[in-house]
Amino acid sequence: MPSGPPLSRGGRLVVPAIHVLQGVLLMKHVDRVTLLRGISRFLQLAAGVALTSFAYAVFQVPFNIAPGGVGGLGVVVSHYTGISVGLLYLLLNIPLLVLGFFNLGRWPFVLRTLLVVAVFSYLTDFFLAIIPRLVMQFPLTDDVLLSTIYGGIVGGIGAGLLYRSGATDGGTSILGRVIQLRTGMPLSQVFLWTDGLIVVTMGLVFGWEISLYALLALFLYGMASDYVLEGPRSIRTVSIITDRRDEMTRAIISELGRGVSMWPIQGGYTGETHWVVFCTVHRPQVNDIKRIVAGVDKDAFVTIAEGHQALGKGFSPLR
Repeated sequence: MPSGPPLSRGGRLVVPAIHVLQGVLLMKHVDRVTLLRGISRFLQLAAGVALTSFAYAVFQVPFNIAPGGVGGLGVVVSHYTGISVGLLYLLLNIPLLVLGFFNLGRWPFVLRTLLVVAVFSYLTDFFLAIIPRLVMQFPLTDDVLLSTIYGGIVGGIGAGLLYRSGATDGGTSILGRVIQLRTGMPLSQVFLWTDGLIVVTMGLVFGWEISLYALLALFLYGMASDYVLEGPRSIRTVSIITDRRDEMTRAIISELGRGVSMWPIQGGYTGETHWVVFCTVHRPQVNDIKRIVAGVDKDAFVTIAEGHQALGKGFSPLR
C-alpha cells in the first residue's frame, strides 16, 4: 500500500520536527569540527613561527649560520649593510610574495605566508634586542657545532608545524614552487640549487667552515621538518613466501591482530606455486612476526622492509 507524505497541512508538506533537529545538530557538529580545525591550524602556525624565529635569532645569527634560504641571504646582507636581519627577512620576502601571488594565485596561501613572514621578522629582532646577553654577548653556547645542531633541529620543528598549518616561512619555498611550475624541475633539485647557492655565498663571505656548518644545519632542518610532517617511520612491511598460507594467516590475525593480503606466485627456478602472505606491522612487532613464521613454517622465506607511512585502520587515520 503506497504511503503519502508523512505530514501535510493546507496542501503543503510539513517536515517532521525530528528531521529539522537532526539537521541542526549536524550543522553544529560540522561547525564545531571546522572551529577546532581552525584553532589547531592557528596554534600550529603560532608555535611554528615562534620556534623558527627563536632558532634563527638565538642559535644561527650570532654565528653567521643559516640553513640557506632568505634567512641565510639576510645574514650575508646584514653583514655588509648593518640592517637588522629581521627587517631584511621582511624586505627580501616582499618580491617573492608578489611573485607567488601572480604565479601561484592562492590568496589564503599568500596571506598566511605574509603573516608568518611579518611575525617572523618582528620576533627575530625582538629576540635579538630583548635578550642580547643570551643572543649576542653570551650565546646559550659558545660551541658553533652545538648551535648548528640545535638551530637546525628547533628551526626544522617550527618549519614542520608551519607546513602542517598550510603556510610556509616564505623565501625559497615560494621561489622553488614557482620554478617547479615553470620548468618542471623536481622541487628537491630546485631547493638544492637555490639553498646551495646561498650556502656557497655564505662560505665566500664568512669562510668555508661556516658554509659547512650551514650545510649541516640545512640537513638537520630538513630531517626535523619531515619528522613533524610525517611522524616517525615506525612501521615495517613483511612479505612471507610460504606453502602454509591458511595457518600463517590465522596465526598473524589471532596473535597480532593484523590483517593480511595473499596472492599466488611461481618460483622461477623450480616452477612450483607458492603463496605470498603480506602484512604491515609496527616496529616492536617485528620479533613477534619472526616468532610466528618460525612456529608455522620453518621453510618460509621472509623479507622485512622499512615502510614510509601506513594510513588506515589499525594505523594513522586518513585525513
